[in-house]
Amino acid sequence: MADIVICEFMDEAIAREVLKAYELLYDPSLVDDRAALLRSLGDARAVIVRNRTQVDAEFLENAPKLEAVGRLGVGLDNIDLELCRAGNVAVYPATGANDLAVAEYAISAALSLLRGTWQASPDVIGGKWPRGANIGREASGRRFGLIGFGSIARQVGRRAAALGMQVSAYDPYLPGDNGAWSDVEAVSLRQLAETSDVVSVHVPLTKETRNIVDADFIGRMKNDAILINTARGGVVDEQALTAALRAGQLGGAALDVFASEPVDAEGGRAFVDVPNLMLTPHIAGITEESNVRVSQLTAENVARHLAN
Repeated sequence: MADIVICEFMDEAIAREVLKAYELLYDPSLVDDRAALLRSLGDARAVIVRNRTQVDAEFLENAPKLEAVGRLGVGLDNIDLELCRAGNVAVYPATGANDLAVAEYAISAALSLLRGTWQASPDVIGGKWPRGANIGREASGRRFGLIGFGSIARQVGRRAAALGMQVSAYDPYLPGDNGAWSDVEAVSLRQLAETSDVVSVHVPLTKETRNIVDADFIGRMKNDAILINTARGGVVDEQALTAALRAGQLGGAALDVFASEPVDAEGGRAFVDVPNLMLTPHIAGITEESNVRVSQLTAENVARHLAN
């Protein structure tokens, strides 16, 4: 049995090099075979997961020797932190390693949806020349609103400002005298909804943030505003969002995360023929470069813990 079980994808070469002192089971298919995953945990002192593996009571019961969980990312809603603390199991998120990737995704999504030209390909291929219908908007001079103002949101804000956008943020947990506010306007959630041309969500999924972007919030947004969610499914009311897009009450949206993941064929039907909607499979934080950084940091965190 393995000392370390890796049940979701990472840079395998990095994992094997950094963790070469230990018996390693690298099998990303285990995330889709819960029974096999649980059977693999008997001797595991550490596990490395992404966001799909549920580290819950059943998981921990099958891992009696577990000391550490390495998280290939920063969201922790798939890990029962209270049970881990009670069992003296340390949890190590890859804090900061994918900030740049998420920030670039959010900015590129905003630019794509503001300009709108990404939808012109079928018409051009079909022999049409719809120039008038594809006149989009510039980012410069518009307002970029951030829900949550942690490290990723600050990276987004700096890039939005570099494009000439005004930046505002809502974060009731960040003290007003924090230096991060120096070039960013602190606003209420309602103000953010009513004044932003682009809203980007950067909060964890908690009881307080579930459906923080609900029908009321969306109803207060400008009719041509853009909504981007790279945070967690569940913080945006997907039904309210698709209804607003169908009714022409929003300018567009990009969703990288969903209330239920992975989205299956049945779940996907809710998004069929919704206009101005970009969907991606929870990959905002995953680039070739960020996967290396996240893998390196996570493997080093686990190795450091086991060596102590």
